[in-house]
Amino acid sequence: MASALFGGIEAGGTKFVCAVGRDGRIVAETRIATTSPGETLAAAIAFFQGHGPLAALGVASFGPIDLDLRSPTYGFITTTPKPGWAQTDVVGPLKHALGVPIAFDTDVNAAALAEQRWGAARDAASAVYVTIGTGIGGGAVVNGRSVHGLVHPEMGHARIPHDRTADPFGGACPHHGDCWEGLAAAPALTARWGQSPESLPDEHPAWALEARYLALGLANLILTLSPDRVVLGGGVMSRARLLDRVRTHVAELIAGYVRSADIVAPALGDRSGVLGALALAEDATH
Repeated sequence: MASALFGGIEAGGTKFVCAVGRDGRIVAETRIATTSPGETLAAAIAFFQGHGPLAALGVASFGPIDLDLRSPTYGFITTTPKPGWAQTDVVGPLKHALGVPIAFDTDVNAAALAEQRWGAARDAASAVYVTIGTGIGGGAVVNGRSVHGLVHPEMGHARIPHDRTADPFGGACPHHGDCWEGLAAAPALTARWGQSPESLPDEHPAWALEARYLALGLANLILTLSPDRVVLGGGVMSRARLLDRVRTHVAELIAGYVRSADIVAPALGDRSGVLGALALAEDATH
């Protein structure tokens, strides 16, 4: 299907990025505000109907989502706190309207897939992609396939050591308090220090603590999954020298016990998610 066009949706809490392309190249794209499910999905469908025919569509969605093909709610966004989107069927309306194979996965799993296929992990057999922004999310790819289980990885909600004497902040996660996301995502930085991450100067003690927390979570992922490469994306990682600090702390935590993953920035920038959706679509036809 060398000449086929594929569709991709990066379904985010604030916007849907819809694209048409092939082989990692986008030929048409639009951005749709995430309003109600009916309105947002209708706008996405209209875009693809105007840029078809498509061979398949990939959807890289915020979650949690149901990926169990045996489940009556397969293709749904499930317990999301996004108002109006809990228990929303995403795949059903798209499939009914477009009549093409549809692949469905998390936005971070798709980003991991794109970075392995076309980006910073393209020469790695296994990769983990972690985004640190308004939340922390992670996806893993082994030999070109996303890692799933009973549901999908929720790496950002893993528990990491929290020394309350050194850091009395209780955590910002509404579900788990001081999980990894609750301690190290952008809202945690804002709540702990009383100002947004963007406004914190480079020499602020926030960044030493942030690097430590990110390294603690990454060390657990590296020791558990043993990836060849870890790609760190998201707005928080744009801070100068943060990546280097994280690498240093991870090396200290692994302590030479095993070979550790290379930790790198994304090669695809903020395009990882939508390109991952296109990669999902391409795989749906194999």
